[in-house]
Amino acid sequence: MSTDPVQAASEPGPGESSGQPSEEELRAAYEAEISRVTSTDMILQAVVSLLNIGGHRLGFSSEQAAPGGETSRDLEQVRDAIDGVRALLPILERREPENLRPLRDALSQLQMAYAREAGVSAPQAQQRPEQADRTAAAQPPPAAESKAPAGREEPEDGPGPAQSSGRLWVPGR
Repeated sequence: MSTDPVQAASEPGPGESSGQPSEEELRAAYEAEISRVTSTDMILQAVVSLLNIGGHRLGFSSEQAAPGGETSRDLEQVRDAIDGVRALLPILERREPENLRPLRDALSQLQMAYAREAGVSAPQAQQRPEQADRTAAAQPPPAAESKAPAGREEPEDGPGPAQSSGRLWVPGR
């Protein structure tokens, strides 16, 4: 034992612990926490985290601004976050449908911002191959081959003009 009073006070004496919980105490605390937390709580936490990540990746965070005043955006991560939230919301609707309005509102705002950014930063020449295929398939046939009378168009089975333009965000695509 040291004669220094500061060091002596910090050293554990016989029968005293060093201030660190034992492995058994940590395990008991962990098990108590798991017994309090529900799967709904974890899903809700995941949804909120995905919404926050999506907003951050769109540049809603002021800390993300680059020195030139521009923000680095990652639209693929935003899209993944939106898809993840949309996949988890039905599970939460089974448990707490009355408390989901703020989450739905946040998701809607994120989707609108994503659609706005995707329309600005993704010209048709830079579309992914599957988007270009859908766009090409949705082009109307030449007027000479059209069977519909003039002034009337037949509805198409494929995506409509808003979807084929690439400016409308469609879940899962």
